[in-house]
Amino acid sequence: MRRRVTTSGKASKARRGKALNPKGRIGSAAPRDGGSSAADLKEQFDRLRDELAEARKRLAETLEQQTATTEVLKVINSSAGKLEPVFNVMLQNAVHICDASFGNLLLYDGNVFRHVALHNAPSAWAAERDRDPVPPRDLARVLYSVAETKRVVHVADIAVENPDEPIGTIAGARTLLLAPMIKEHTLVGVIAIYRQHVRLFTDKQIDLLTSFAAQAVIAIENTRLLNELRHRTDDLTEALEHQTATAEVLKVISGSPGELKPVFQTILDNATRICEAHLGTLLLCEGDLFRIAALHGPPDFADWWARNPVVRPGPETAPARAALTRQPVRIADLAAESAYASRDPLRVNIVERAGARTLVAVPMLKDNELIGTITIYRQEARPFTDKNVELVQNFAAQAVIAIENARLLKELRERTEQISELNQQLGRRVADQVGEIERMGRLRRFLPPQVADLIVASGDEKQLESHRREITALFCDLRGFTGFAESSDPEDVIALLHDYHAAIGNLVVKYNGTLERYAGDGVMVVFNDPMPIENPTLQAVLMALDMRGAIGTLIERWRRLGHDIGFGIGIAHGFATLGTIGFEGRFDYAAIGTVSNVASRLCDEAQPGQILVSPRVLMAVENSVTVETAGEFTLKGISRPITAYNVLRTIQPTP
Repeated sequence: MRRRVTTSGKASKARRGKALNPKGRIGSAAPRDGGSSAADLKEQFDRLRDELAEARKRLAETLEQQTATTEVLKVINSSAGKLEPVFNVMLQNAVHICDASFGNLLLYDGNVFRHVALHNAPSAWAAERDRDPVPPRDLARVLYSVAETKRVVHVADIAVENPDEPIGTIAGARTLLLAPMIKEHTLVGVIAIYRQHVRLFTDKQIDLLTSFAAQAVIAIENTRLLNELRHRTDDLTEALEHQTATAEVLKVISGSPGELKPVFQTILDNATRICEAHLGTLLLCEGDLFRIAALHGPPDFADWWARNPVVRPGPETAPARAALTRQPVRIADLAAESAYASRDPLRVNIVERAGARTLVAVPMLKDNELIGTITIYRQEARPFTDKNVELVQNFAAQAVIAIENARLLKELRERTEQISELNQQLGRRVADQVGEIERMGRLRRFLPPQVADLIVASGDEKQLESHRREITALFCDLRGFTGFAESSDPEDVIALLHDYHAAIGNLVVKYNGTLERYAGDGVMVVFNDPMPIENPTLQAVLMALDMRGAIGTLIERWRRLGHDIGFGIGIAHGFATLGTIGFEGRFDYAAIGTVSNVASRLCDEAQPGQILVSPRVLMAVENSVTVETAGEFTLKGISRPITAYNVLRTIQPTP
């Protein structure tokens, strides 16, 4: 593929004009020495006016591009995992700003392309979308060349370079610009814009389309992560709901020994609620008859069962089929089956009185002997899932257990009382475990790991209450980071912070520190709280030395990439008030006091590579490290000047 860029210009022509003579008459008098004629002034004015117009044009283009980028980012932020609106807005802006005729966005699965967005496409080309995937490589050669090269493709005139290309023959495209969407060296899609006349796209337009392609990749990755999070959250929520329901059933079993009715009702209520059903029955088998033991539904439904507590289901009904096969029975549309057509009373009641359409019936079995059935219904034609069936089977097993418990109670009262107590303990244990899981998840989400572990181990949250303790505070940040962030791509900034935080995080764990906060490149770590440690000041200084070495290696690598970044640390020792701050749903663990302020201000004063410590820190570690006086500093918020010392190295023990 060839990319041709042509430039053209015209030499500016001098314009002649007439000057006024000293008497105000129009004449051809020569200008005074050192002055300019009216023609010269007019030529300068025209040139300045043209330059101003060009500057305004460039400013308008830049503003339009920034507005488009902002609009795309807003859609990404508000789309909640939906890619279609993001792709549509992105493509619409690309076509508009780049002055293209139409455009499309395609995703690539490693073999073929599929359309996911079109904008302003000719009707004949829009109809091609219904015939995804895109035609094979021998027909869509330009598109598949992007998959091979993973580079931008710019075609001046497709009618000349590849006359048989469908985008030209069907859509009337002439000039093409295709930008690859690449994630970790893998092509995930292409964003393409077209002109129906021959005119090359500018470098700015190429850069803009490339930027949109990068944003599309970010949107795809964000959606993937969000969907994964949603699935995981849904799974955890579902598991928790199932555990809670199980605990409730066990609690009822243990709380009503020998009484089966509340157990059956609790089982049925939970089964219908969790499976999003509207109606339910629990029937006990008595030979070839079934007796209603619990029901869930409207008054008319309950009245019918009150008048007919014992039924003999027809052979095509769900209870009869479940009894015969000993397997769950699923029916997608009750009104479409022969049992309803033959006017079976049980089927007619459930369809006409209760409005049921879909059901699942699960047998209650003990050693393959039928004890009864649990049946739940929906009032719309929506089949139950395998998970729904599995849950009802679990409830059926619990119902059988309840029946067996009642039988044992009738035979041996004392033995049943022991079983009842065991069930109560088991119910409490399940409830406690569910609460512990919720509590652990909440604490680990908003607090440092060691704080969460300490609180869970202690059984209460007193450690989170405000308290005063002697701590060592370490504050560190990067020098030159603000300038780097302003002049670098966001991806480079994120990558640098990732390496930086990873190096620091491992050392915080190694030296038993508590990560109090991190904001961008600024990190604060406290020692001796909430878990007391031996010689916290030395731990802080040793960690600072290791940090300087680890970050120094990163800084050297960053400098080879052209980033001028340094690293400084401040350490102070003293008393602080510690505890949780924030609001319900979002708490942080904070250390408040002069010691935090001194550490932060010393970090501000530290030159690249310096570890500045306060006199109290020096007194605690002077036998373990070598230092040099860094000078006396007047720190903001501190009333008196303070002498700071730069830590050089540890003192090696004498053999």
